[in-house]
Amino acid sequence: MATGPKIALAGNPNVGKSTVFNALTNLHQHTGNWPGKTVSTAVGEYTYHGQTYTLIDLPGTYSLHPGSAEEEVTRDYLLSGEADVTLVVVDATCLERNLALALQILEVTWPVVVCVNLLDEAAKKKIEIDLQALRRELGCPVTGAAARGGKGLNTLRRLLAETASAPPPRPKLPCCTDCPGCWEHCAAAHITRAAEIAAKVSVKDAAAAQRRDRVLDRLLTSKATGIPVMLLLLALALWLTMAGANVPSELLSRLLLGWQEPLRGMLQTLHAPRWLEGALIDGMYRTVAWVVSVMLPPMAIFFPLFTLLEDAGYLPRVAFNLDHFFQRSGAHGRQSLTMCMALGCNACGVMGCRIIQSPRERLIAILTNAFMPCNGRLPTLIALISMFFVTGSGFGSSVLSAGLLMGTIVLATAMTLWASRILSATVLKGQPSSFSLELPPYRMPQVGQVLIRSILDRTLFVLGRAVVVAAPAGLLIWAAANLTVGGQSVLAYLAAFLQPLAAWMGLDGFILLAFVLGFPANEIVVPCILMGYLAAGTLTDYSSLTELHTLLAANGWTAVTAVCVLLLTLFHFPCGTTCLTIWRETKSVKWTALAIVLPTVVGIVLCMIVHWTAMLFA
Repeated sequence: MATGPKIALAGNPNVGKSTVFNALTNLHQHTGNWPGKTVSTAVGEYTYHGQTYTLIDLPGTYSLHPGSAEEEVTRDYLLSGEADVTLVVVDATCLERNLALALQILEVTWPVVVCVNLLDEAAKKKIEIDLQALRRELGCPVTGAAARGGKGLNTLRRLLAETASAPPPRPKLPCCTDCPGCWEHCAAAHITRAAEIAAKVSVKDAAAAQRRDRVLDRLLTSKATGIPVMLLLLALALWLTMAGANVPSELLSRLLLGWQEPLRGMLQTLHAPRWLEGALIDGMYRTVAWVVSVMLPPMAIFFPLFTLLEDAGYLPRVAFNLDHFFQRSGAHGRQSLTMCMALGCNACGVMGCRIIQSPRERLIAILTNAFMPCNGRLPTLIALISMFFVTGSGFGSSVLSAGLLMGTIVLATAMTLWASRILSATVLKGQPSSFSLELPPYRMPQVGQVLIRSILDRTLFVLGRAVVVAAPAGLLIWAAANLTVGGQSVLAYLAAFLQPLAAWMGLDGFILLAFVLGFPANEIVVPCILMGYLAAGTLTDYSSLTELHTLLAANGWTAVTAVCVLLLTLFHFPCGTTCLTIWRETKSVKWTALAIVLPTVVGIVLCMIVHWTAMLFA
């Protein structure tokens, strides 16, 4: 990282801080965690008139009174004095709320530049901001911007350069006259002062400013329509993910698996032993290729869709709709957001739990995240529903299939709430914490930046962790399938060992073993089942659901078997990537073990209930 003036970027959440950061740096940035904390930040660079500037994007915060690890990081960095300039981004559409933080920052650091962002949104809501008057009230440089459209950025760069090279005199702006450093004690004074300043510098038509948002909120957050609309949007996102991923997944699979033989030929040219060739190509490479081809397309679709909803301002409404349910479960309302994120990837859902301030409630969210099916489990659920519970084709069958899939997700949500309640009443006792939930204004999402942010920050990050886990696991799977003892493969011995437990669950040993072998990635569970049934030496694919149904029925599958497999698909231990993420987030073997055991026990018990109930009524 080049040396140069350091600019700390601070502000409330949802003020367009990341947009300003991305626009200034042109994505010349890297992300990482603060030392000793699982709080990520982005650091980038930009050049202005031959001078390189380093921009540090601090976690969004509402106050310098830390209530979370993110807010603690922001406060500590600002107090450290490391930054040459602090850039405070405020939202022109809700200036009063944002100015309270700006006043606190002015108390603890100097020089400060204030950027009034989202002026375009303010204009749509008939809000006018007098930037010169705001500069006089705050006593620091102030500029305006509409960062999404790139407006005002050149002026901002110039102002930052001038402030870094020749800081203006620091104004004396105490919020109250009795105590210096009153940011630590007199939060009410900042709020009062912020309201006074906002009233002086802004003119708005209150009815026009809120008209559109109120109309949308009547639909998206009311008791009558809030949850139904949420389920419809979720169903649409899932349908787009699964339907859109089919073709690119198949193409990617052909591409990656098509490299097997050339790679094998290279090893043969080098006269590598046959066992090494099999271990590297049929074991490690084939498993990694399978995981990448199945995981990448759905994540590359779901995460941008999820981020678009986030960017549009809808996700806080999801938390608002579900807050009551989580509060009654002794959990945090923001857990609903991490639960939704888990539908894309449980590892991302676990990392998303950082938004929950309470350590106890954050841990509850982490431990129950695997109850939600990720995109690696959704194809298996869809295949089971299509093969055993929905017959025929056409629009009616598609609607019924979608309804059954949504039913499984509702079941997973109910079990998440139940498990959260059990944890909050036992090993994680405590009262649910209160939190202020900001409902940001609705905005048109920035598709380009959403794609870049979701693919770089989420998709590729999780995929990298998955590959790290999948490669050694593929080697073990290949070894179990190809090493023989007494004429039988180790795979067959393991399936026989698991057969008694599997029989009690309405399954067979190969099915249960496939879930164990699917630890690196849920996507390979069905191929592992086929590998066992066909006594193959490597992961085996199927050409159609009809062919798969025929093979499963020939190996004793019934509708009850399918229900048990469906339940175990929903509720079993997290994949290796998620387990690694849980350990990194909690730094605890105990909590990681509980996150593995809890959903697994639930799945085993539910399978036993279904199996033995079916036996009684048979």
